[in-house]
Amino acid sequence: MQPPSPPRASLAESTRRHVNRRLMPFLFLLYIVANLDRSNVGFAALRMTRELHFADDVFGFGGGIFFLGYFLLEIPGTVLVEIWSARKWIARIMLTWGLLASATGWIHTAHQFYWIRFFLGVAEAGFFPGLVVYLSHWYRQEDRGKAVAIFMAAIPASQLLGAPLSAALLRVHWLGFDGWRWLLTLEGVPAVVLGLVTLFYLTDRPEQARWLPREEREWLAAELERERCARAAHSSVWKALRNPNVLLLAAILLLGLAPNYGLSLWLPQMVQRLSAFGVSQVSLLAAIPYLCSLPLMLLTGWHSDRSGERKWHTVVPRLVSGMALTGCFFSTQNIGLMVVLLSLATVGFYCAHPGFWPMPNLLLGRAAAAASIGMINSFGNLGGFLGPYAIGWLTRRTGDFRASMLVLAACAFASGLLVLRVRVGVAARVPSRPAVVT
Repeated sequence: MQPPSPPRASLAESTRRHVNRRLMPFLFLLYIVANLDRSNVGFAALRMTRELHFADDVFGFGGGIFFLGYFLLEIPGTVLVEIWSARKWIARIMLTWGLLASATGWIHTAHQFYWIRFFLGVAEAGFFPGLVVYLSHWYRQEDRGKAVAIFMAAIPASQLLGAPLSAALLRVHWLGFDGWRWLLTLEGVPAVVLGLVTLFYLTDRPEQARWLPREEREWLAAELERERCARAAHSSVWKALRNPNVLLLAAILLLGLAPNYGLSLWLPQMVQRLSAFGVSQVSLLAAIPYLCSLPLMLLTGWHSDRSGERKWHTVVPRLVSGMALTGCFFSTQNIGLMVVLLSLATVGFYCAHPGFWPMPNLLLGRAAAAASIGMINSFGNLGGFLGPYAIGWLTRRTGDFRASMLVLAACAFASGLLVLRVRVGVAARVPSRPAVVT
């Protein structure tokens, strides 16, 4: 005689708990490594730009060209996660980007810097949106905002880890090579190792999850299938890519990521030039904005899921970032106030993500949603080129960071205000489905 099935409420809770325990720590670790390799060039620049004689616009262009390479394979990479295998595609991405990230430590010229950063972007294309699509294979809509927040909390967490690690590696001088070379070389190794582990650890879909009890596996697969059927399952990939809301979300992300990546790449050098502190002090000060962002980002994701509201959870943080960056224009002579304002801007950048990323799945069906996420992230990440390059170009021509702060503030304000144009019936409020369906 088989034991009675658990009540639906306890089944939902136990399934969510098992999925969280299995997937979230590993995905969190993967994204920490990704962002460590993406942003460590900002810390390496404290020494690299001097040794290689890179002007501000050279570093800004090289830092941002990563996102031009990223742009090329984003949509096909994300669709492959949906129709082929997330596990195999993510593993491939990590192996290739880890090798290229380590190779960055051995450049000698500006053109080598440009090319290695470009191909690093090509190698990593599809990683973040692929993981967002992967989360939709395991989390229902009402759980997805919090899942995205936990996963994306790896961004500020990677900065917290990367700041002291970078400071330590910048001080070494092994085999006659400067520390910035070892920083870039060694921080690429974990991606290669984790790429191999990914092949054996991740499971593509709940139906294949032998680590879930049968009742939980069947319940989760049925819930996600019903959710997919309730969406516009007839939407084609090409129709999705022409959807006005998808194009609008891409523009919102582009304008939001321009100040986000601009600031993250240049923050160590900003702090160094405004304070004249050494590498160790600069690294610790540069970690403060991310220390503030981590708990608030998780809280925002929890509140967005609990309330079912997405739009204002995106708008308000973007506007807060815009106001903080505007304040930076008037505060460049006060390093303490600058750190406070930069921390507030960074909090706004990251707190906008938990409300923003569940939106595409509300608009479209299965493959169409995957393609739309790839397109949104692909075009949106062009802001990762514009932000760093704009700071470098303006700083070289004006002699300080003030003008670039106003440009970044304008992007943040525009991003927040454009969210108000997203179709209200979809994005303003996500209907809260009860966790128990009787």
